Amino acid sequence: MTSATGWRATIPAGIRPYTERAPVGALLLGISSGFPFAMIAATLTTRLAEAGIDKKAVTAFTLAFLLYNIKFLWAPLIDRFRIPGLARAIGQRRAWLVVIGIGVMASVCWLGLADPAAGLAPVVAATLTVAFFGASYDIVIDAFRIETLTPEQLGVGSGMSQYGWQLGAKAAGGFALVIAARQGWSTAYVAMSLFALPAIAAGWLLGEPVQRRVADTARGASAVIDAVIAPLADFFKRDGALLVLLFVLVHKLGDTLANLSFRLLFHDLGFTKDEVAFYDVGLGLVATLVGIFVGGIVYTQLGLRRAVLVSLILMMVSNLSFAALAVAGHTNIGMAASIGFENFSSGVGGVAVVAYLSALCDLRFTATQFALLSAAASVLGRLVAGLSTGALITAIGYPSFYLLTTVAALPGILIYLYMLRRGLIDEAPRVSPLRDATTPNGTAGPTPPV
Repeated sequence: MTSATGWRATIPAGIRPYTERAPVGALLLGISSGFPFAMIAATLTTRLAEAGIDKKAVTAFTLAFLLYNIKFLWAPLIDRFRIPGLARAIGQRRAWLVVIGIGVMASVCWLGLADPAAGLAPVVAATLTVAFFGASYDIVIDAFRIETLTPEQLGVGSGMSQYGWQLGAKAAGGFALVIAARQGWSTAYVAMSLFALPAIAAGWLLGEPVQRRVADTARGASAVIDAVIAPLADFFKRDGALLVLLFVLVHKLGDTLANLSFRLLFHDLGFTKDEVAFYDVGLGLVATLVGIFVGGIVYTQLGLRRAVLVSLILMMVSNLSFAALAVAGHTNIGMAASIGFENFSSGVGGVAVVAYLSALCDLRFTATQFALLSAAASVLGRLVAGLSTGALITAIGYPSFYLLTTVAALPGILIYLYMLRRGLIDEAPRVSPLRDATTPNGTAGPTPPV
């Protein structure tokens, strides 16, 4: 880590790492990563519920998030393909930031102009387009972040990325509600499309990543193997790869199921847009930021192994607060307590889990491997939510549903405990806990720079 100079030398040592260029860039990248998700998650749920769309149809829209879960299929393209002209001028990663950022803005505007009351087909098409460009933005944003951060900055950078994601998601979702209540949903969505710009600004602030490494270039069939097969083979040949992938698949199942239903609960309990904006967005954002700060302390004091375990337990228990809110009914104190605890737990959890997933990535295949891991982290929950959440809530009610989501978090905790026992979780950032046999120390060996 570089020594502090100038004004940074006057900042307390514990805060100083957060002011470095790369972590600040990670904050900006996170802002743009979070906002497309908000536009097709809670915000769209509120809009569709307000338009009188049936619960089953509303929750079916969460299937659009599956595009985030299969983004590893086109991640190799972003990892290797150079956009003609633009990549030569500003670099491969920055070129993709610009092109995909424009696509995100255009698709969010389209979704805002599509009226669900006039028919769901255009809304479905626009939602899928936002999900595609949002997932693609995540691919290049995650790769850019991991390749820019040094090993010493990985924990701080992951925390700043989580700060950014929450700021982007909460601010876009909150402002959208406020603007929609006064100017309509179309104006709200068009205005929120500007949240795509911070990632592009980060590209200019940080420049093209200097840590990026790629395997030797190839053509024809060899190019396909190099771009698609090699990143997956590198991951799956490591000791314990299938067990770690299973953990990644199930560890957020309960949390994902619960989160994708909150706005339906708030609507059915009679909370107004302004109440949702204040508690779910405003208070939730503050609680998340506090949680991320505490998560950084937990990560530093307890280490990666125990920090992840604490995070998993907190995220499981937080679902119980919404079961209590569902029983209590329309109560602002109850909503404040449940939202506060949920967002605090997510903030704590995000730091350790994102740092762990980032450390698993080989710098030769950053975009593809992180796309695989981050996609796997929520695919099961989103699939189950899209197919059954509305029906489950209708059949068993909100209190029992949130109790069920709490139980659904247990398998992830049990698998993680088994992984700890087998020694598959490594404390050292950037050193994969899944040992690669390529070199004696488990690293992939030198590769030529870009």
